[in-house]
Amino acid sequence: MTVLAIDQGTSGTKAVVLDPEDGVVGVAEVPIHPHYLSGGGVEQDPGELLESVLHAGRTAIADAGRPVHAVSLANQGETVLAWDPQTGKPLTQAIVWQDRRAEGLCRDLDPHKDEIAARTGLVLDSYFSAPKMAWLRRNVETAGVVTTSDSWLIHQLTGAFVTDASTASRSLAVDLDGVDWSGELLALFGLEGERLPQIVANDALVGTTSAFGGDIPVGGLVVDQQAALLAEGCLDAGMAKCTFGTGAFLLANTGTSAVRSGSGLTSSVAWRTGGTTSYCIDGQVYTAASAIRWLCSLGIINSAHDLDSVAAADSNGVLCVPALAGLAAPWWRSDATASLAGMTLSTGRGHVVLAVLQGIAAQVGELMSAIESDIGTELVRLRVDGGLTQSKVLMQATANILQIPVDVYPSAHATALGAAALAELSLNPSRGVRDVVPAWDPASTYEPQWGPDRAAEFRTAWRELAATTYNTQESL
Repeated sequence: MTVLAIDQGTSGTKAVVLDPEDGVVGVAEVPIHPHYLSGGGVEQDPGELLESVLHAGRTAIADAGRPVHAVSLANQGETVLAWDPQTGKPLTQAIVWQDRRAEGLCRDLDPHKDEIAARTGLVLDSYFSAPKMAWLRRNVETAGVVTTSDSWLIHQLTGAFVTDASTASRSLAVDLDGVDWSGELLALFGLEGERLPQIVANDALVGTTSAFGGDIPVGGLVVDQQAALLAEGCLDAGMAKCTFGTGAFLLANTGTSAVRSGSGLTSSVAWRTGGTTSYCIDGQVYTAASAIRWLCSLGIINSAHDLDSVAAADSNGVLCVPALAGLAAPWWRSDATASLAGMTLSTGRGHVVLAVLQGIAAQVGELMSAIESDIGTELVRLRVDGGLTQSKVLMQATANILQIPVDVYPSAHATALGAAALAELSLNPSRGVRDVVPAWDPASTYEPQWGPDRAAEFRTAWRELAATTYNTQESL
């Protein structure tokens, strides 16, 4: 069964055609251009999102030179928009997961944060979709429906009005142990009475589309990070992966148990297949590749390809907390700002580049420690994917700071391949996830080169610097 898997992301849309015999036979990528606004706004043009999906999908199929038997879609997770369910016309811009304009709304709900966390497994933060949906309703548009971007894209492709279980679990409007929208949670956000999409399993068929030629079944809907977790074979509790993209996203499988974090992390549905729900616990680093783009904008490097050639062998005492868009889990400090410390007249650009890379890795290390605390066991290896895994310096820094081996996934298409596996399940429901996720060997493995004492010393110094990047007098 040949699958067209579409990965609709923040900075671009990738389409991959996967053949069961020949592997990846067609690939296309189309860039997306988010608009960064004053006041923490981040928006995308819905028309550009849709066109990117259609163009990438059609180009990948043409590249493959063969028909496809199913279409799957991985989505950004928490990006929302309002749209007309009768015509499909967007009524607003897409409000991207990075958007912070719902922070005031979340502060107003602060008395309910413990209840919300206990019920949803999430932190009350504008990162998630319900606050952004409520912000749209209060400030921009009251007509139509307001949903995550996947529901609108699927409606454009099939006419269905659905979202998948993993995406819905990222909303703050679904009980983590439940299977449907919570009226009580929706009421907290002022979203009672909203017409919301049906929540379907990740192996559900939701309709057919003629957008890519013929009538092709559509199934295997999933959040992008959960798709990568699946593709990388993290199928058992305690297995973890980190995607190094625009941000960095560390997820660990917790099996069929939904863990409530005591460390500032979030829990959500990993996938719901064959009538069984698997869960994951996760943390986010807001700026990874976006921090590298910042280095480029300053002229310190020309592109990400320069990272390894420019980075110094040692940081010469320079430390960086690259909180250029605040700190996400486990701090949840949108007021945090980036910091460079330890510079002298002898500091060169290579020291700054290495410090930024080590700062990204250090945030992943903090997430790893929080996950270990929540699940009660140590992570023994980390699987990684994403464009920044091409930086040997970053991957070695990650192994050094985390003190565990780092295995690089051998394909650049982890998210799409995870979505394709779920699409295969949607057409072959008698199979299980272990039947559709192939085994793989790392493209490379990075073993720690630092000793435990050096890693601990670095992490202590880095934590102390991180604590200076936000107002410590303000309570979380």
